[in-house]
Formats: sequence, C-alpha cells, structure tokens
Amino acid sequence: MYVREVLGEEVVSERRVCKVLGQPRATQRRRLWLNDGSCVRLRPRYPGHVWSCDFVAHRTHDGRAFRLLTIIDEFTRDCLAVVVDRKLSSDRVLEQLTHLFTQRGAPDYIRSDNASEFTATRVRKWLAELSVKTLFIEPGSPWENGYIESFNGKLRDELLDGEIFDTLFEAQVLVEGWRRHNNTEEA
Repeated sequence: MYVREVLGEEVVSERRVCKVLGQPRATQRRRLWLNDGSCVRLRPRYPGHVWSCDFVAHRTHDGRAFRLLTIIDEFTRDCLAVVVDRKLSSDRVLEQLTHLFTQRGAPDYIRSDNASEFTATRVRKWLAELSVKTLFIEPGSPWENGYIESFNGKLRDELLDGEIFDTLFEAQVLVEGWRRHNNTEEA
C-alpha cells in the first residue's frame, strides 16, 4: 500500500516519506537473523552466556532409531555434551543439564526449540529456580538457533553419514570420541 502525495508533478511513496522524515513504516519488519545464521534477539557475549540445545535423530544398522541431545556454548562453540540414547525424555535432559551445571556453572540463557523435552514444566521450573532464562525459537525457524544447527550439520556430515553403527554403545563411543576431537581440533 502506498501513500501517494503529489508534490508538484512528483508522486512519493510511503517508504520514501518515512525515510526522509526518519520514521519507521507501520509495516516495517526487522530481520530476525544475521549473516552468520545467529539470532538477532540475543548474541553470546562471553563463555557461559548462552548455551544451545537440540536433538538429532539417526538409526543403527538394524534400523532402530536413536536420538542425540547436543548442547553447545554459543560463544566458544565448544560442544559441552552429546547424549546418545534410544529415547531422551525431559528427565534425561534435566540429568544432563544438572551434570553440566555442576561441572561448568549455570549459563545465563539456554536457547532451544519448542520440543516437549525442553518446554516441560519440570524443566522450566528447575531452570527458573537457578535463574537461567530460556530462549525458545519460533516454531519452524531453525535459523534462529543457527549455532546449534550448524554444529548438528557438521556432526551429521563428519560422523553420522560416514559411519554405520551396529549398536547403540558403538554410537555412544564414536560420538563422544568425535566430540572430544572436535573441541580440541578447533581450539
């Protein structure tokens, strides 16, 4: 929709008028992501400021599914943990976060999607008690969690797509070895 004002012979659009007057347009929207794929809403400023969590799904050679819970520090890009199991419930997420919090201290924020394991009442209450704020991305907008999505893509490209896992235990051992190598290789 254009607001047309006639100034002599010239027709001026709403965009031009707002630009000249230095006012935002009524319908103007800001970008939600930056060129590096990270979310505009909150950028990590120091280690332990923002952690990201997400799930990756894969299968063993016999066709049985397993899931990986990946947790990274967005500032350092270190992978803090990769939990591999057939089923990962909110209790298992709590267990892993508890372990990481005792090891490294609690972050200021945790960014994740709206998976039921992250939005469970127990998880949200526990995080609130520890003064850890949650940053949930918009549904269907994985680019808002760009750091973890990039990490998960690398995990899939460098390990998951190149290996055939016969057992869950084999997957756990190889994934942990890859995580340690990935953290030290990039330092």
